[in-house]
Amino acid sequence: MTVNVDGIDVSCISEGSTVAPHTIVILQGWGTDMSVYESISSFIVSESPDFRVIRLDLPGFGETAEPDRAWNVDEYADFLIRFLSALSIKKVILLGHSYGGRIIIKLTSREPKDIPFEIEKLILLDSAGLKAKKTFKQKCSILRYKFLKKVFQNDFVHQLAPDMIDLWFSRQGSADYRNSTPIMKQAMVMAINEDLTDCLSKIPYETLLIWGEKDTATPLSDGEKMNSLIKNSGLSVIKNTGHYCFIEDINTFRGILKSYLFLPEDK
Repeated sequence: MTVNVDGIDVSCISEGSTVAPHTIVILQGWGTDMSVYESISSFIVSESPDFRVIRLDLPGFGETAEPDRAWNVDEYADFLIRFLSALSIKKVILLGHSYGGRIIIKLTSREPKDIPFEIEKLILLDSAGLKAKKTFKQKCSILRYKFLKKVFQNDFVHQLAPDMIDLWFSRQGSADYRNSTPIMKQAMVMAINEDLTDCLSKIPYETLLIWGEKDTATPLSDGEKMNSLIKNSGLSVIKNTGHYCFIEDINTFRGILKSYLFLPEDK
């Protein structure tokens, strides 16, 4: 189904009863679409009739058109408020993976009076939000990239080997960055350059952090730091998994989720 939010037709799926006492909204990671999280939503609604789960493609992700300009994290948080208002949701559990966790952190660090719905709990999966300190090697790589970029953008130099230079440009940045449109590249850069450390201590909601032990995109040290700064939080680590721990070890992930959401034991 689609929900129109300020002129954007947002692609989303609602599973479970619309009158269920608890609604969970899943916010996706960068470069994914809502289908990645189907195993989470289907598991929850199959285990308990008390939960409704909503998955959506954020603007610029999956089947939802991108905004007309690059949004920062605050603007995605504002969008989430408008999306939930469009669905008349008054109470919610927020679950975010990677970039989705970044949005949740930014939203829930606001004053509760500024959030027009009740937040029951938070679940952050391998969440983004902390700005990593660059190593000496990374700093050198950045300087090298900036120097070559300036040289290759010179019209005379570009004419000497245009195909080779264009190929070089096409290979710069992460896969997520290379696969993004110009608008979404700008949004990604804004997000990565914003450190949300100061937001963490302002979050008043019960929070479960679930992390892949071997995550290289958002390392376990990020989860440990978030756990130390969010007042009412706990950290569960899934061994031998990476950034998609909820897929890589689905049984362990489901056990953790069931315990946190008070789902019934296996039948």
